[in-house]
Amino acid sequence: MSGHKARLFGTDGVRGEANVHPMTPEVALSLGQAIAYVFRGQGGRDAHRILIGKDTRLSGYMFEDALAAGITSMGVDVLQVGPMPTPALSFLTTDMRCDAGVMISASHNPYRDNGIKFFGQDGFKLADAIEDRIESLLGSDELRSGLAASDKLGAARRIDDAAARYVVNLKNGFPIETSLGDFKIVLDCANGAAYKVGPIVLWELGAEVHSIGIEPNGRNINDGCGTLHPEKLAEQVKETGADVGIALDGDADRVVLVDEEGGVLDGDMILSLCARDMKSRGILRGDGVVATVMSNLGLEKNLEAQGLHLRRTQVGDRYVVEAMREHGYNLGGEQSGHLIFLDQSSTGDGLKSALQVLSVMARSGRRLSELTADFQRFPQALLGVEVAEKRPIETLPTVQQAIAEVEAQLGDRGRVLIRYSGTEAKARIMVEGESEEMVQSIAQHLADELAKALSA
Repeated sequence: MSGHKARLFGTDGVRGEANVHPMTPEVALSLGQAIAYVFRGQGGRDAHRILIGKDTRLSGYMFEDALAAGITSMGVDVLQVGPMPTPALSFLTTDMRCDAGVMISASHNPYRDNGIKFFGQDGFKLADAIEDRIESLLGSDELRSGLAASDKLGAARRIDDAAARYVVNLKNGFPIETSLGDFKIVLDCANGAAYKVGPIVLWELGAEVHSIGIEPNGRNINDGCGTLHPEKLAEQVKETGADVGIALDGDADRVVLVDEEGGVLDGDMILSLCARDMKSRGILRGDGVVATVMSNLGLEKNLEAQGLHLRRTQVGDRYVVEAMREHGYNLGGEQSGHLIFLDQSSTGDGLKSALQVLSVMARSGRRLSELTADFQRFPQALLGVEVAEKRPIETLPTVQQAIAEVEAQLGDRGRVLIRYSGTEAKARIMVEGESEEMVQSIAQHLADELAKALSA
C-alpha cells in the first residue's frame, strides 16, 4: 500500500467499487485503525469513541464490521447506528460527544459502489491535513506498534434510539408554531438511508405522506429513483394531487423537489427561493450565497435581481462549506441539491433543506410553482472531450483565443467553463447562454479547438 502513489482520499472520502481496491475490507480495517490511532492521540478524554453509520448498500455490512474491528483493535470504542443519513451521522457525532464519525456510503452512486468518509467531533468533514495523516499511517510500522493490549481493546455497541434523536433534531429546525397539517407530500427515499426517518418526521409534523423508495434490499439504492431520477416522483405528485414531492439520494444529503404541477426544482432553484426568504427575515448572512462553478447563470441573475451576490467555488460540497465558514455566509450549496444551512447543520441535509422550503410554503400560503416562477434557467451545454494528456488550459493559446471570442459574443448573458475531470482522461466543457442551439454550437466549437490544440 505504501507504493500506491495516487491520493486515496478524493473530495468526499475514499470511494470506489466494493471489494475492489481501495474499497476492500483490508483497507477499511486499516482506515479504522488509523482514524482511531489519530484521535486517540489527541488526548483530552480518558475514553475515546467513534461513531459508524451507513446507507443501505449490500456491502455496508462488510465495511461496517471491518471498520469496527480496526477501531476496537486500537483500544477505541465504537458506536454503531446502522442505516442513517449522512447528515444524521454528522449531527450524532457531535451530539454523542464522539471523537469522530465514519459514514459508509457512495451517496447517489449505484449499489456496487461504496465509500468511507470521516467527520470530526464538530460535525464537519475532516481537514485535508488529517486525511493525509490517516492515509500516511496505512500499513505503517507506527500503526502496527499502536495496537492495544488484549485487556485494553475497545468495545462496540449499537445505539437503538439514534433515528429518534435525529428526528427531534430535524423538528427543532422547523418553526414550532407551524404545522404541515394541510400538506399532502410524496417522499422518495431512493431505497436509501432515510427510508425510516424521512416518512416519520414529515408525519410527526402533520403531513399526509405518500412514500416511495422505502423498501431497500441492498441492491436497489438509487435505482431508477431518488434525486437523479425524479420522473416517477413527478408522476406520483400529479396522480395524488400532492402539494410537493421530495426526492432524496441514497445517503439523504441531497434533495430535489417537485412542484404541484410536476416541475422539477434543482439545487439552484431551491437556493434562490431560500435566499429570498432568509433575506426577508433578516437572517441571511454575507449578502449572498455560495455555490460552485457548475451552478446555472440563472441563479446568479436571480440573486442579482434580489440585491444579492453569488460566490463561486470549485466543484465539491466541502469547498462550498469552507468558503461559507471563511467568508461568513450561512446559505450555500450545489446544483445537484446538496444544500447547506450552516446555522442548522455542518453538512448537506436533504430533509432539512426540504423542511426549509415547506416552512416557506406554510408561512406564505403560496404554492411551490409560484415561489419559483421568477427563476429563469439559462440553457446549458455540457460536453466531455477525451484527452491523452491534461496540459493546462491557460497554456493553449488557440483555446484561450477561442474562449475570449466566445465570452465577448456572450457578454453578461452567458458563461464558459473548461476544466479537466479529476477522475477520467477527459476535459469537461460547459457553456451557458440564451438559446439551446447557440450553446450547443459553441460547446462543440470549443471542443474541436481543444482537441486540435492538444493533438498539436
